[in-house]
Amino acid sequence: MTLYSNIIGEGKPFIILHGFLGMGDNWKTLAKHFSESDFEVHLVDQRNHGRSFHSNEFDYDLMADDLKRYCEDKKLSDIIVLGHSMGGKTAMLFAAKFPKLVHKLIVADISPRYYPVHHEAILEGLSSLDFSTITSRGEADDALSHYVHETGTRLFLLKNLYWVEKGQLGLRINLKVLRENVSEVGEALPVHATFQKDTLFLRGDRSEYIGEADEAIIHRHFPNSKIISISNAGHWLHAENPKEFYIAVMNFVS
Repeated sequence: MTLYSNIIGEGKPFIILHGFLGMGDNWKTLAKHFSESDFEVHLVDQRNHGRSFHSNEFDYDLMADDLKRYCEDKKLSDIIVLGHSMGGKTAMLFAAKFPKLVHKLIVADISPRYYPVHHEAILEGLSSLDFSTITSRGEADDALSHYVHETGTRLFLLKNLYWVEKGQLGLRINLKVLRENVSEVGEALPVHATFQKDTLFLRGDRSEYIGEADEAIIHRHFPNSKIISISNAGHWLHAENPKEFYIAVMNFVS
């Protein structure tokens, strides 16, 4: 089974991988900007997310292999790969497993280390949505607000809403499997996984996902890497400061 993608522009292949509970379309605005510099941007939905296939199996090894199959199907090589959060972990492992396919790697606000599970309230809130009674986005937002207090986070999560059929809402994500396998999202990169080519790590200056202690781990796995902080940004650095994020990426890839 091949991953779903939205392809924007023409030129050098540039794959973008979303984070946990996200989808490729979250990156549409930035993708359009990248495509203006002669990049063919592939906004890929990872398994159990967006419009891609649902599966009972979910881990980074599988997601890296999914991406390899996608590249084979689309006949892509010499790729730039950018991944945010969970997508960054997939991108790291993909580059380590299939270095010949990758030209440059960009990782947004995630380190190769292990992260403890911290999505419980979000997953519980999404699981509580009863689509036999919820008939609008507003009602879903109201129900979710009892679990997720930040409006921005709810808006991001509710992008997963869609009309299954007329009058019947549902979620695109495979919530049951993602909830059962949520511990996989925090898994560390395998100890011996390395990638020798140019790598850029971008971190939000207000985020705690990449700290000083992570720098040694990053350079051990990615010896040709540099780490840049994006100002006035937390974990959603590409959305919170898209201009600075865009400039940092373009300086690295051009």
